[in-house]
Amino acid sequence: MLKMLDPLRAITLYSVAFRMVLACICGGIIGIEREYKHRPAGFRTHILICLGASMTTLTSQYLSLIMNYTTDISRLGAQVISGIGFIGAGTIIVTKRQRVKGLTTASGLWTVAIVGLAVGAGFYEGAVYASVGIFLAESIFTKVGHYVQKYSPEINVYMEYAERRCLKPVLQVYRANNVKVLDIEVAKASENGENGFYAMFALRINKGCSEQLLEKMLMDIEGVNLVEKL
Repeated sequence: MLKMLDPLRAITLYSVAFRMVLACICGGIIGIEREYKHRPAGFRTHILICLGASMTTLTSQYLSLIMNYTTDISRLGAQVISGIGFIGAGTIIVTKRQRVKGLTTASGLWTVAIVGLAVGAGFYEGAVYASVGIFLAESIFTKVGHYVQKYSPEINVYMEYAERRCLKPVLQVYRANNVKVLDIEVAKASENGENGFYAMFALRINKGCSEQLLEKMLMDIEGVNLVEKL
């Protein structure tokens, strides 16, 4: 702990101002990456959540230390941690291709709320370190995840086709190219009044099989309308 920050851990006018400014900075650092990627919860949302969480902790301390209320000062902060789940859930969507999007943004909102609680409690060091760690996880570490996915032998493929009989030649293509079907989900889809089907494949491909060539062979099958790697 930095001794030079000890005067700012008490409830004073200057410490309150410092905590509010630091909450805005930490929330902004985390939110700016989400804003750059045009996510639903961006720069301003992260700042507001961090600022609100910080004010919640400050209010708890004020009621206990200044007003001498006999209250549990951790109660308000606990409600922030559970309540932020409602906002996070609003950023999570399931697409038509059964892909879940928004989990990283929801996780960022939850962690930025905890950063705000730390700032409001005067735990400045932890808040700053956490903000930097979250920013790295959402930006730099994303490239590591993409690298792992790129060289992973297991892929997910989404396919739309017109008739049930289209599925048989698709499976024949997989067998001919030594592609192992780990899982398959088939459902009937109706869009704009036209009937059709879609399938989700979890596949394990060998090193000698090109994903682009496999996609082309599937698209050449009569009745297959769309093939997309997820």
